[in-house]
Amino acid sequence: MTYVITQACCNDASCVSVCPVNCIHPTPDEAAFMTTEMLFIDPATCIDCGACAEACPVDAVRVDIELSDNEQRYAEINEAYYVQNPIDPDANRTIPRQRRTADYAGLRVAVVGSGPAACYAAAEVAKHRGAEVDMYDRLLTPFGLIRSGVAPDHPGTKTITNLFKRTVSKPNVHLHLGVTIGEDLSHAELLETHTAVIYAVGAAGDRRLDIPGEDLVGSHAATEFVSWYNGHPDFADARFDLSGERAVVVGNGNVALDVARILVADPDELDRTDIADHAIEALRRSNIREVVILGRRGPAQAAYTNSELLALLHLPDVDLVIENEEAELDGITHDLISRGKTTASVRIKAELAAEIASRPTTGAKKRIVLRYLKSPADILGSERVSGIRLTNNSLVYNDDATARAVAFSGGETIDCGLVLRSIGYRGNEIPGVPFDQRRAVIPNDSGRVLDRAEGQPVAGTYTVGWIKRGPTGVIGSNKKCAEETVGALLDDFGAGILQPVPGRARLDQMLTDRAPDVVDLAGWNRIDSAERKAGSTRGKPRVKFVDPESMMNVVRGQG
Repeated sequence: MTYVITQACCNDASCVSVCPVNCIHPTPDEAAFMTTEMLFIDPATCIDCGACAEACPVDAVRVDIELSDNEQRYAEINEAYYVQNPIDPDANRTIPRQRRTADYAGLRVAVVGSGPAACYAAAEVAKHRGAEVDMYDRLLTPFGLIRSGVAPDHPGTKTITNLFKRTVSKPNVHLHLGVTIGEDLSHAELLETHTAVIYAVGAAGDRRLDIPGEDLVGSHAATEFVSWYNGHPDFADARFDLSGERAVVVGNGNVALDVARILVADPDELDRTDIADHAIEALRRSNIREVVILGRRGPAQAAYTNSELLALLHLPDVDLVIENEEAELDGITHDLISRGKTTASVRIKAELAAEIASRPTTGAKKRIVLRYLKSPADILGSERVSGIRLTNNSLVYNDDATARAVAFSGGETIDCGLVLRSIGYRGNEIPGVPFDQRRAVIPNDSGRVLDRAEGQPVAGTYTVGWIKRGPTGVIGSNKKCAEETVGALLDDFGAGILQPVPGRARLDQMLTDRAPDVVDLAGWNRIDSAERKAGSTRGKPRVKFVDPESMMNVVRGQG
């Protein structure tokens, strides 16, 4: 008997630190950690102690004999990692640097944002005696993409908020929701009232295709669709044309698969989740029967993770379709895999595509079609979307054996009424803070924000998460990222570069004057309680408020 890590893995790595035999990898001190799809347990080394299962914040760890039919593939995925990456169970684990905890009196850190990166950063600061954290978010609800980005039918992933709730509930962490930095408080004012500022604002924008027809009615960013069905207040009134029978999703990362799954899922099943009520109403009226997902490269190079692809295999009354010819690998990719020159994840990705292509369809009412080596040339239609024209791609290999797609000839047209581009998130500029327009990140060195002109650290200014490194990694990747940033901040404080700040009177007065409707922890707890209570009567985890006024009524005791 051994333990197995399954689909919900968030890469938090809490399991790594409690494992007594060092059988969970990659660890945060290994280079692969920031790019791995998930963590893996070595079945040959695991001693069945169960410590990892108890430590996992998202309940992703299972005993192998208790795996459901849908989870059986994860035993192979975990084992395959160690075939290629054997470990020495007696190898020394890196011991994190320990800091004295009595030297941080007067350290007050502003954390801008309240998503995973912000919460990990706040936790890392707050554990030091004398340190204080003020967390700011423009929304009236915390936790960022956990609330507004994680698919509603992935409730296991959302349980990470239990960990974050403990952070924002610490006595030395102060939550300020409904405060917009750059409007209610400026960057300069944050620096005047805090020792340091950590920007953890994520990547709220989206990348464009820059092709003709992209702005037609019926063409949207997938980020808008995701925010809409998750009840983000900024998108509660958005409208998506679901009257046609086919939708096309450009891009094949995990968000693309989420979008496709929501479009074809049974609305009755979705209604048991925390999906927004307005989305359920629209999906019940939807005519969409097919979603086509386009990827620029081949099946081995697809951007989705194996766990998200596996999730598509078990949708009731939905066929997952890959044409045999599109599942075939090009010669170089096949050679690299056969010679063990790729990761186990890439090999399994290619094998899964081939398996899906070989399976007969069931004649289900709906289907998801995965297409590879295709790029959009233009979106067709006079006033609204009527189709999309594609070009064929070929793969060109770089010196490091990675492949890039190059359009070469031919193509086809697909009729559709809805196009969702899912080609990546993009960071947005913050007033008064340096910004790299090309990379859409805050320029930094190990979390220390750098001046664009001189390349020197900006005093007291730090960054973490996607706005620091770009939209890469999963939830738990932000933990290691936060440790690096906060480590730099604490080093600067210890070196006297950062100075303690006086009492809170001026900060509190500024908040009272500028943001009189600010929501604190008690206010958020009222919103949270009201949502859960409404959900309990309908067999749902919660019914989300989607407009600020309803939330404020609850905070004021009027809801």
